[in-house]
Amino acid sequence: MTDRPASASPAASQGRVFLTLFAALRPHVTTDRNLPSRLQQLLAREKRFGSRDRRLYRELLYTALRHLPWIDARLATAPDEAIRATAWLATDTPATHAFRVHWTAGWPETPASVADKARHLQADPTVLLPEWFAAHCPAAFSSPTLDTLHSRAPLWIRLQTDDPAPVLAEFATRGWPVRPSPVLPAALEVLTEADLTTTDAYAHGLIEIQDLGSQLLLATLESAPTGLWLDACAGAGGKTLQLARLIGTTGRVDAYDIRAKALDELGARAARARMANIRILSGAPSASYDGVLVDAPCSGTGTWRRSPHLKYCTTPATLKEAAGLQRELLARHSARVRAGGLLVYATCSLSREENEDVVAAFLANHPEFTAAAPARTLLPADHNTDGYFVAPLRRA
Repeated sequence: MTDRPASASPAASQGRVFLTLFAALRPHVTTDRNLPSRLQQLLAREKRFGSRDRRLYRELLYTALRHLPWIDARLATAPDEAIRATAWLATDTPATHAFRVHWTAGWPETPASVADKARHLQADPTVLLPEWFAAHCPAAFSSPTLDTLHSRAPLWIRLQTDDPAPVLAEFATRGWPVRPSPVLPAALEVLTEADLTTTDAYAHGLIEIQDLGSQLLLATLESAPTGLWLDACAGAGGKTLQLARLIGTTGRVDAYDIRAKALDELGARAARARMANIRILSGAPSASYDGVLVDAPCSGTGTWRRSPHLKYCTTPATLKEAAGLQRELLARHSARVRAGGLLVYATCSLSREENEDVVAAFLANHPEFTAAAPARTLLPADHNTDGYFVAPLRRA
């Protein structure tokens, strides 16, 4: 695996461009939690790039970030080998195929497991995750969770209609294959690169882009939500919309968030979906509710396959700070739950400190609540999703 200069070709030139783009991003990886926006701006500034170019470089850059210690080890002494390793590790898509064929000539097909990839690259599989995280989620350090965390995240949508036929017909016309989730039929995995925002299905509110794991948090509650609910950390409202659809016309969801711009986006999404049972609160909630969802801000350790830069700018202090905020939010919004009502705590974290420990501390200080069902951690390998945690709690 020595450095071999690539011959002049489009793929060789693309390799040089990739190195230039990566060099522009690399100084910010450990400090910028909003690195995807920086990456997007970097690609948008290059007016010479077509849509296929942007898809190619986006895949290469995210692949390099997922496997950053392996790529960094090659960059200093053998840049061509850094390109070759990135090409081999990248997902084979229409945008990357020619590039991968050029750079990986003579190499075997890329295996699924991190251990087998490391063996071929003569790399250390243990360095891809921060060592300190083992105490927070031991499962992340072994197959299959480790393998899934270092693979490209799938594209999931949630059907927001009882009649999927128009959606499936439009996707078929566009040549976009889909398959339903075996655990949640209303969730569809789109099996190709697709700009869903250009579809009639999206414009008419028939679909929402939402990870399957996120959908499962509410869809798998022991009983369907009813009555008046509060989404206390609504954000842009993916779960708000799902909750409103589950409740139906006999109930309502009040949505609250301290981020006004996020609530503006929620308003637009609710209007597009023609959801009349969502009310956006202009101030802190003061009513009592049959159910309260606290989808708390967190470290995002469950999203490391989708946002791999977070592996390098997240520290134990990050998680400790997040857990403090989560305990505060859970205590504050639990006061809005009526007697007999449900409090659902959720994160997109795989850290015990943000999940089980937060729930245990809450229950110790609030004996009026008990577990309504066992807390559940959704590991990315379980259903090919991001990682999540959910704990349903019942007020006596």
